[in-house]
Amino acid sequence: MSISPKAALLEEYALVARALSAPARLMLLEQIAQGERREEALADKTGLTIANASRHLQSLRRAGLVASRRDGKAVIYRLTDAKTLQLMDLLRIVAERNLAEVERILRGLSDGQDAPEPVSRDELAARLAEGSVTVLDVRPSDEYASGHIPGALNVTVSELELILPTLDPGAVIVAYCRGPYCIYAHQAVAALRKHGLNARRLDGGLPEWREDGRPVRARSPDVDISNEGK
Repeated sequence: MSISPKAALLEEYALVARALSAPARLMLLEQIAQGERREEALADKTGLTIANASRHLQSLRRAGLVASRRDGKAVIYRLTDAKTLQLMDLLRIVAERNLAEVERILRGLSDGQDAPEPVSRDELAARLAEGSVTVLDVRPSDEYASGHIPGALNVTVSELELILPTLDPGAVIVAYCRGPYCIYAHQAVAALRKHGLNARRLDGGLPEWREDGRPVRARSPDVDISNEGK
């Protein structure tokens, strides 16, 4: 028996929702949002076996959230649509507004304190133009190398203590990481504020900054995701 057009549409919408229903797939999307990634690298970054990562990636592909291409024997994944970034962020916003456990976890990242309001990307761009901000990219070094905000210093959360003597106590410090699901920036801001520094995190991460059409610099010779001059 055939189903109604509405039922058919809802089934397709539910396909997207089901694709987002596994934490492993959200981790994979977070990584792919940084730029094109090989399947093996995605498995390594997320701690999944290659076989398990492949299964999750196929679910994301069937839902139209990612696309793939082959480079020799390698399979490389990318986001199919920038709207996926908005979908990921909307999922975060709804969870933060309605789930008490999410609020508890986030407060824990800030040592039980209310976190300061994030810095908008427009504000950060203006401060960069003025030279009135220190920007910290707190992602791993390989992610920084493949693309970062110009002028950002790369330092992981575990390395913050090493650079404290070099930071201007009177300056505004903005930390950023991967995007809506990354907690590194939350942790960095909490650690810096414990030392009395004026630290805030960026609203969004490198993927959202890049999607705005803002400049991005890459160090890796085989990856160029720069928007400079465009």
